[in-house]
Amino acid sequence: MKTEYLKKATNDEIKARFDNDVERFSNLEVGQQTTIDAPLTMELCTEAAKYINPHAKELLDIGCGAGNYTLKMLSKIPELNCTLNDLSMPMLERAKERVSAKTNGKVNVIQDDMRNLDLPDNHFDVVLAAATFHHLRTDADWELVFTKLYIALKPGGSIWISDLITHDCELINKLFQDKYRAYLETLGGPEYAQKVFDYIAYEDTPRSLSYQLALLSKVGFKEIEILHKNSYFAAFGAIK
Repeated sequence: MKTEYLKKATNDEIKARFDNDVERFSNLEVGQQTTIDAPLTMELCTEAAKYINPHAKELLDIGCGAGNYTLKMLSKIPELNCTLNDLSMPMLERAKERVSAKTNGKVNVIQDDMRNLDLPDNHFDVVLAAATFHHLRTDADWELVFTKLYIALKPGGSIWISDLITHDCELINKLFQDKYRAYLETLGGPEYAQKVFDYIAYEDTPRSLSYQLALLSKVGFKEIEILHKNSYFAAFGAIK
């Protein structure tokens, strides 16, 4: 691994933080308040999935947390079979409990690093990935995961991503960094904003929207769409 990543949080450290934060992430009002336009991007990603795959039967939620995105998807396409993946078993347990109450389909949980997933080929109609890919580190990690998910989707299936991003131009990145800091200060003042920036610096390695769109194309996706971008966050997806 490159030396620049050696000072980043380990999987165990990230897992521990989420193990202890289940209640907050089960509450949409507080669990996603650091994410700009979180309710909008959740709505857009799940609505896009419904439009592209209205007869979906198999859903995969990568980094599912407490299951919020899957629950939103079930409100649009009920009775899905849901495969939930996360590093945190407490998160998965809460997600399974909440999701099982909303579908008569099968609910499977996979506790593992997304890089280690062993998924069936051509199986899923929809993949959702919210606020999770920014934990990937190297270019090889990113390509590995995007390739796995492409192979796991059925032809015509779709992936929808909502995530923290960065920007390739240093000055544009500074522009949106300043705007994001100003947004965070409206939530909790300068100290809160700095706390969020500190854990982003320690835990996260986001990539630009341009990088991820190009990678989706590289691994084989033919139709790629941007649903929304605001400051340090974007929602986008692709169809196999």
